[in-house]
Amino acid sequence: MKDFYSYLDISKQSFHQMLTRKRCKQQEAEQIIYLVRQVRQDHPRMSARDIYKMINPSFIGRDQFEQICYENGLGVKKKKSFKKTTDSTGVIRFPNYLAEIEVTGVNQAFVSDITYYEMNDRFYYLTFIMDLFNREIVGYSASNNMRTESTTLPALDMVTKLRGSENIKGAIFHSDGGGQYYSTDFVSLTADLELVNSMTEVVFDNPHAERLNGIIKNNYLYPYSPTDYRSLKKSLKKAVWMYNNQKPHSSLKGKTPINYIKTIEK
Repeated sequence: MKDFYSYLDISKQSFHQMLTRKRCKQQEAEQIIYLVRQVRQDHPRMSARDIYKMINPSFIGRDQFEQICYENGLGVKKKKSFKKTTDSTGVIRFPNYLAEIEVTGVNQAFVSDITYYEMNDRFYYLTFIMDLFNREIVGYSASNNMRTESTTLPALDMVTKLRGSENIKGAIFHSDGGGQYYSTDFVSLTADLELVNSMTEVVFDNPHAERLNGIIKNNYLYPYSPTDYRSLKKSLKKAVWMYNNQKPHSSLKGKTPINYIKTIEK
């Protein structure tokens, strides 16, 4: 390896710093792609430049943002659908373990997704983690940026506090592959908790989590009409409580997530 570094005329430390920067840029690009695809569902003809203004990401410039969009088929002029190319970028992908199991109890499988909430001409980000067995929201966060430390990490921390880290060991943690779910910090945390990372094979194929996004936004947050970031957090907390404790679920025989567990325990 010394010969290798000498050939490149670079120190070992500088080489690894370069790799770290490259990996961070790849993760940031994937976060951008993931979010723009969501925006495209509601604003199919909005330009990449206007989306940049709405999202206002702090870690990337406008020109680089637009370049990422166009390189991945997310510019308005391009008609082809986005195809995820993981081999060339080195992005981590996990198998879809959720498809291989039958969920028979709590703490066996969690599904998660990140969506955006538009308010006062800017975007905020909502992260949800749901126990697939009783459909309970066991972790969530609202943030004014889409970095891992503001989205998936606090939501998963909430899960460990609610359910207990010992009780969730070996559980499947399933997502559809946004950058926040394979970032170094998040993968390190799931490893420490002994969770099994799982991802869909097709981007935007996480139906339980995607349905939850729509329910919370359309049935609760939009009617609550929060006016600022602080009231959004307050409204989200109320929405999650209402969803878990008072909303009947047809998949739970008309019971709420909390009452369904109480019935099973009896």
